[in-house]
Amino acid sequence: MKPGKPALSKAELKAKRDKYIFGSVKHLFADPPHFVKGQGQYLYDQEGREYLDMFAGIVTVSVGHCHPKVVEATVEQVKTLQHTSTIFMTQPMVDLAEKLAEIAPTGLSKSFITNSGTEANEAAVRLARLASGRHEVIALKHSYHGESHLTSTLTANHNFRPEIMPASGIVHAENAYCYRCPFNKTSDNCQLECAQDVERVIQTQTSGKPAVMIAEPIQGVGGTITPPDDYFVEVKKILDKYGVLFIADEVQTGVGRTGRDWFGISGYGVVPDMITMAKGLGNGMPIGAVIARDELSDRVSAQQQINTFGGNPVSATTALAVLDVIEEEKLIKNAKEIGDYLMEGFKDLKKRHPGFVADVRGRGLMLGIELAAKDKTPLPQQTARVIELCRENGVIIGKGGLFANVIRIKPALNITKENANTLLEVMGKAIATVEKESQILV
Repeated sequence: MKPGKPALSKAELKAKRDKYIFGSVKHLFADPPHFVKGQGQYLYDQEGREYLDMFAGIVTVSVGHCHPKVVEATVEQVKTLQHTSTIFMTQPMVDLAEKLAEIAPTGLSKSFITNSGTEANEAAVRLARLASGRHEVIALKHSYHGESHLTSTLTANHNFRPEIMPASGIVHAENAYCYRCPFNKTSDNCQLECAQDVERVIQTQTSGKPAVMIAEPIQGVGGTITPPDDYFVEVKKILDKYGVLFIADEVQTGVGRTGRDWFGISGYGVVPDMITMAKGLGNGMPIGAVIARDELSDRVSAQQQINTFGGNPVSATTALAVLDVIEEEKLIKNAKEIGDYLMEGFKDLKKRHPGFVADVRGRGLMLGIELAAKDKTPLPQQTARVIELCRENGVIIGKGGLFANVIRIKPALNITKENANTLLEVMGKAIATVEKESQILV
């Protein structure tokens, strides 16, 4: 929108969007608001209505909309130097890489800065293949890793896989979906069968020498699927046995979202060979990164690697400001405290609505609520209805899962207990209304 130009009405904007934007670019809402402003935890539409944003632009606005310190750093950099590329030397990219090495697990100290999570995952798999001299890649079922040809093949969710020939060398293991255990196990007899499946996949679907495994510490688009605490410990043992590298896809769980550390994988006591990140790192500015062990990047140092917009000085400067704010405002601690508070509220919802609220899961401010009948039949239409009712009452939440029946709660890390209470009140009323509409016996 040009400066001084009045905002279009919602109807006018929708008509233009339908005319000029690919039809495959879908709306979350049946009646989408026309957002024109963001401030802190809130979004505002063209009529001035305020919405509490509990989805943060798909898990991206980590320190709140238009955080003053982040805005100031971004604007000052825009005034000075907007672009060069990775083939030129600029300080913001190097400063960011230094900071990433500081917060990353021990041993991961070299970075490649990209524009997005898709690019970061592409670059990490490329590095793994080049460094190992192997080709095959293991991913998990229900995963989401991006929109490119390779990353959409890594993705194991038909809703995000186009009908084209998939990339080669990709296999998928079962994931740690405890509520819908693919092995029909319970917590009493689990024995981490899902982790053991990684070895079975290596033995039966690969040459026995895969290059790498990529996994989200908590699956985001997959429906906030949260593995048991010892899952990744067991998986890493199997990978080490076969000489397989491990990429932790932290595009959604990174920069403190899980409330335990800077990265979700750290909460499992495992150090990966590479970490990929994006989204919350830039608070909305386009950026991604791969952080790798030195010896991996050193093995391919003779290989030319460029990225026209990677390490862009504006995005890099913004990311540094975001990381500073997270540290200064102790937002990792806040993510845990408010996340724990919300989880207790969600557990109460589950008690009050058995046979509708089927499972609550997640860590920190990476939370999910699965709606399903008592026989575990997914309730996608009811989930969509809950999301619409929350929007009508001024709260933005997301949805996900293979069956589109998981409510996704992933707000900015600086939300307050008051914000949490607002969410619980609005969502509680919406769930009660939809359950009654659906005439589900409880």
